Amino acid sequence: MASQHANSQSSHLTKISIAGLLVTLGIIYGDIGTSPLYVFKSIIGDRIITQELVYGGISCVIWTLTLQTTFKYVFLTLRADNRGEGGIFSLFALVRRYAKWIYIPAIIGAATLLADGIITPPISVSSAIEGLNGVHGLENIIVPGNTLTVGIVIGIISLLFLFQRFGTKVVGFSFGPIMLVWFSMIMVLGLVQIVHNPGILRAFSPHYGIELLTNYPHGFWLLGAVFLCTTGAEALYSDLGHCGRKNIQTSWIFVKAALIFNYMGQGAWLLAQGSDTLGVNVNPFYELMPHWFLLVGVVIATFATIIASQALISGSFTLISEAISMNFWPRVTIKFPTDVKGQIYIPSLNFILWIGCLTTMLYFKKSSQMEAAYGFSIVIAMLMTTSLMYGYMHFVKHWNNMVVFFVMSVFIVVEISFFVANIAKLKQSWMFLLFGAGTLIFIMLVWFRARKITNRYLYFVKMRDYLQALIDLSGDKEVPKYATHLVYLTKADIPGDIEKRIIDSIINRKPKRADVYWFVHIDRADNPYEMEYSVNELSHNKVIRVNFKLGFRVQPRVNLLFKMVMQEMKKNKELEFLNKYENLDQNDFHTDITYVVIETFLSIENELTLREGFIMDSYFAIKRLAQSDQKAFGLDNAVTVTERVPLLISPRSYLPLKRVGQDFR
Repeated sequence: MASQHANSQSSHLTKISIAGLLVTLGIIYGDIGTSPLYVFKSIIGDRIITQELVYGGISCVIWTLTLQTTFKYVFLTLRADNRGEGGIFSLFALVRRYAKWIYIPAIIGAATLLADGIITPPISVSSAIEGLNGVHGLENIIVPGNTLTVGIVIGIISLLFLFQRFGTKVVGFSFGPIMLVWFSMIMVLGLVQIVHNPGILRAFSPHYGIELLTNYPHGFWLLGAVFLCTTGAEALYSDLGHCGRKNIQTSWIFVKAALIFNYMGQGAWLLAQGSDTLGVNVNPFYELMPHWFLLVGVVIATFATIIASQALISGSFTLISEAISMNFWPRVTIKFPTDVKGQIYIPSLNFILWIGCLTTMLYFKKSSQMEAAYGFSIVIAMLMTTSLMYGYMHFVKHWNNMVVFFVMSVFIVVEISFFVANIAKLKQSWMFLLFGAGTLIFIMLVWFRARKITNRYLYFVKMRDYLQALIDLSGDKEVPKYATHLVYLTKADIPGDIEKRIIDSIINRKPKRADVYWFVHIDRADNPYEMEYSVNELSHNKVIRVNFKLGFRVQPRVNLLFKMVMQEMKKNKELEFLNKYENLDQNDFHTDITYVVIETFLSIENELTLREGFIMDSYFAIKRLAQSDQKAFGLDNAVTVTERVPLLISPRSYLPLKRVGQDFR
């Protein structure tokens, strides 16, 4: 079974098809594909237009796309697939067992990718809408940063988030063809200018890029603008499971050619104009278009930026779903708007992203003001991926140390350079980034560390010491029957262990008599979509443990999964039912099942260190806003009982209480 699954994943990664290539264009390349809207405009800025600046800027863009996107992501990182799936948490799942510190880059990388999901819609959509400024009659109406332009962008983004609850199945099929039209358009626009000025092809030489960075006044700091050409490269890896490695690698040839030709076309146009500066509100991307085509071009650009935004939003949903599975994020409601595999909708995150996008748009107002924050968040994410890739190459693949050192050195030098250049551009937007990405990192760190602390102080006992007590309780007719099937969720990884608090709940507080005691354990597998279970019968037909092994992209719908286990056990005649009113058939399932969920609260008796006290107080404050365990595990209200017990981590060991008198009568 596992072999067949592995073979199917391998086939998926190597199979190339026209449909697969079209889907890849629609899902993966929206972000990086719309970068020509603002990259070259950002490089030129208000500087004097010279051949050195234009050739050097294009050369830097070409070699950034080659080193960062092609070599790092398309060639190297796509090989680090986790059973066909990609993304920062898939990579983390591969390397987490080898180093304790590895969760830190995973958290920072995930938080900055979420920040990317907040910045991408405003910068992309505003870049497209601002193109209307060049349409005759709209020059003084659509002005970058004015109230009307900001309002139009906010309206488009709001509609995009409003439609998330319905899924993208209906319109998703059109994403590929639209992006094909987009890339074909930007390629043709660029080639037309290259034909008129073929000398621009000399920019392929890295010599011009080196000259720009070393000899041009303040040339190094232009890397902050150059870096924007590779934003979206993370999406190539994150969406590996949707498209397959070969489809991504093949389609990238076309996409990279379209991007480079368009950048060269913009450079050729600039040199042909003979102007000293770019001019106010002039975007070289839109200047490539004939005036009669400009309105059509803006419409196509708007659709392309919406698709780019949709890809980032969907990626954010998947990212948080994985974070919940790996205990990096509080449990929240996850919905499945369509029957398309992997397509989910998280209402709370949708609201957070929407508010984040609106705040970003209202704070920066125009696309040019967002570039520094945008580039900074992405370069941080890339640095974190590089850290995880070190773990993959060194620990998982056991590459030669010299090879690992060389590869890491190249990426770190390049990315640190981009990092420094982007920091210099932040200026007033550092507070915005600190609040946005910093809040996300704080939530993930607190949740992860607090779960580690609470799990560390869970007290386990041996089930064999309590088996007879459970059997006796089950047969004691003097105790009122609590349920036919009593089900507890257990965190005990060892089948013979059980939490002491569960034993206390059944025996020591209010005794709970049941015909069968079930203990359900969920183990998260590194395989993204694994769904397996095993059964340990600890006492025949009285005490049974069910172990689910679920991939980190599988929702733990315990109610449904447990019913399937019971049905299969009945089919195999592994359960003996004496109750004539029970029926486990799929079409008429009815039996007396009660689930007990034990939730903890922080006891006032704890004496914690300042650090642990802050973590635990923050954890329980966040937990109040999160989804309950009952909902998170897909348990029905009608059959679930929630018990709250105090969490004692560091109880007071001594109280100076003394007796001062005695009076017995």
